[in-house]
Amino acid sequence: MWFNTLVLALRSIRRNLLRSFLTVLGIVIGVAAVITMVTVGNGATLAIQTQIAGLGTNLLLVRPGQRIGPGGGSGGAQAFVAADATAIAQQVPGVLTAAPEARTGSVVVANGRNWSSSIVGSTNDWLVTGNWSLSDGRPFTEDEQRAGAAVCIIGETVRRELFGPTPAIGAMLRVRQVPCEVVGVLGAKGQGAFGNDQDDLVYMPLNTFQRRIVGHTRVGTLQVSMLDGVDAELVREGIVELMRERRKLADTDEDNFNVLDTRQLGETLSGTTRVMTMLLGAVAAVSLIVGGIGIMNIMLVSVTERTREIGLRLAIGALEREVLLQFLIEAVVLATLGGVIGMLLAVGASIGLAALMNVPFVFNPGVNALAFAFSAGIGVVFGYFPARRAARLDPIEALRHE
Repeated sequence: MWFNTLVLALRSIRRNLLRSFLTVLGIVIGVAAVITMVTVGNGATLAIQTQIAGLGTNLLLVRPGQRIGPGGGSGGAQAFVAADATAIAQQVPGVLTAAPEARTGSVVVANGRNWSSSIVGSTNDWLVTGNWSLSDGRPFTEDEQRAGAAVCIIGETVRRELFGPTPAIGAMLRVRQVPCEVVGVLGAKGQGAFGNDQDDLVYMPLNTFQRRIVGHTRVGTLQVSMLDGVDAELVREGIVELMRERRKLADTDEDNFNVLDTRQLGETLSGTTRVMTMLLGAVAAVSLIVGGIGIMNIMLVSVTERTREIGLRLAIGALEREVLLQFLIEAVVLATLGGVIGMLLAVGASIGLAALMNVPFVFNPGVNALAFAFSAGIGVVFGYFPARRAARLDPIEALRHE
């Protein structure tokens, strides 16, 4: 019975291919939209997590001012000095290392080309706190850091723009009329969590930066790398207590600095992305309901058109459940066919959008299976009423139908 019913249902669908295609179009669009939104959203979440992890290993950022965010603290707050980073590394339990970071923008010139870049002054600990590796060359020596030698390490973007295919190691680069020797090239990190190019920088010893580039000893950020497994909140409290003491704040004074945990930032951004993904997926799922209503509408029309056929089947002995099953199978086949086509379209659309947005393609079998099952369920739900109506037709009245 099942096989014969399925054959009859497929024959009915084949007789009206164009109408059948237009019927499943809503399901196709709904399934494709849901899977694409969720897949691209998962890729964006993974990209944010990767970019946040690229900022550093178990990283805390200490900045002047009370405002916490991508832009840092307040320009009117007291700046740090290099000794603050040393004190944190030596006196706060759970700290692996701490690096002072001073930063400014400038045009750099080399090899007959110029490029506007970010100039960073710090110690070798900055490579550890920032999770940086060297693709070529070496870090600064102790003598170079202590004496403020005219040496620098450049990011991949600067290397590409200024040196192209020619070797950068050993070449001379000029920053604000100060010539320095390129001794290393940083490994590429790509785009940061806030859309910035992390590889567009020139990294110099802190003493060189302060004496020859900016002419002062102020430090804008302290990067603190924690040991694995330590409680970040305890480390944060230790930093706050130490910095309040060093900045001579009274008990009644508010902190004139802030401590940002990059892991919490990553969790916040990832959570926001996941909520937006769920919201977009829910909006896209509405089109599945619209597609189901389309299936119900066409199946009701089909029942009206085939009233005499239904009456003839019932008159020669077909059972009500067989007629009901035939129309229900037609509805389910239409819905599942739309689900399959929608899944295939979603894979192609997801790959294209992921490449366009520069986020990884994350295939989620669970989402695809859920969308397919939902489309089949819509076929059952919206196909049942027309099928029940067909099964309950009176054979005599059906045969009289014109």
